[in-house]
Amino acid sequence: MATTSSSSSEAPLESKKKKKSLGWIEWLRGWFCLIYEMLFQRIMASHLHNPMPLPPINDLTCIVTGSTSGIGLEIARQLAQSGAHVVMAVRNTKAAQELIQKWQVDSAGLSIPLNVEVMQVDLLSLDSVVRFAEAWNARSAPLHVLINNAGIFSIGEPQKFSKDGYEQHLQVNHLAPGLLSILLLPSLIRGSPSRIVNVNSIMHHVGFVDPEDMSITSGKRKFSSLVAYSSSKLAEIMFSSVLTKRLPAEAGVSVLCVSPGIVQTNVARDLPKIVQAAYRLIPYFIFSAQEGARSALFAATDPQVPEYCEMLKADEWPVCAFISQDCRPTNPSEEAHNIQTSYEVWEKTLEMIGLPSDAVERLIEGQQVKCRYGQEQ
Repeated sequence: MATTSSSSSEAPLESKKKKKSLGWIEWLRGWFCLIYEMLFQRIMASHLHNPMPLPPINDLTCIVTGSTSGIGLEIARQLAQSGAHVVMAVRNTKAAQELIQKWQVDSAGLSIPLNVEVMQVDLLSLDSVVRFAEAWNARSAPLHVLINNAGIFSIGEPQKFSKDGYEQHLQVNHLAPGLLSILLLPSLIRGSPSRIVNVNSIMHHVGFVDPEDMSITSGKRKFSSLVAYSSSKLAEIMFSSVLTKRLPAEAGVSVLCVSPGIVQTNVARDLPKIVQAAYRLIPYFIFSAQEGARSALFAATDPQVPEYCEMLKADEWPVCAFISQDCRPTNPSEEAHNIQTSYEVWEKTLEMIGLPSDAVERLIEGQQVKCRYGQEQ
């Protein structure tokens, strides 16, 4: 594993001219990674079983966002049917309750009773995220795994903003999960050793983040859903990398990002024509939601994950742990290693989600932290 001595607990001094976009070689390399994964992911993951067998997790409490469809549904279902206490953090609670009833019928012959509950959260409202975290923390119960799965990719649609004023991809894919991760630290520390698992995307390889224009409103870059999605996923990795550095070993909280692979969805309409053709011509190579859930399930349950995360931190590796669709450690994009931008993204994100710059340190010490959102009006 390569190491670097450039990372530290403090933001590095500006030493280079600010990048305005990906270089064309980086951009081509990013698209190569995406197309390569599409063509060969099934071969690379051929050693995995489907569904993935899970270790004993009867004592595990897991929160899974966006768990009423797609990958999130499969993550929640498999965790629950393996004995974990699963909290479905969703916007549509009625749909979640209907799923639980179906799972109970399907699991009638299993010896392990399902332990699933539903809590409402709307990631397009940071007020809702704060209220969710406060409600969970008020239980004074341990949390062992937070899986930030919920995400959006609004294909071909015009730019939209949340009620908080932020571009929707940015808020749902990065800001809301970041806020939730920090606010739930007291419960995660109580459940130590615990994990934060962020479901990311191979498409972060073609993303670029301007910390001063994260909602893509300045006009310096032309907005598209592809630009917004890939940039939000890269921002999530950068934020997770700094969070990893801020969490001391004694906190016992591991932070990982995972790629589910190229999963069968409707996202292809906004991709280059050659990629669209690949979606139509080689459906065999595209993962099902159950297959796409494997990397997150692995990151959430494999007993060696905390040791691996701590090793990367000890080696001063500049990015957080990243697990690929074949459940093996891999390296995120070259831009994800941009330490200066990562710290700028960290600071800007804390400002946008209404937390003080020392929020993590104060929460680790057991202090109260006030967020600008979620306050009673």
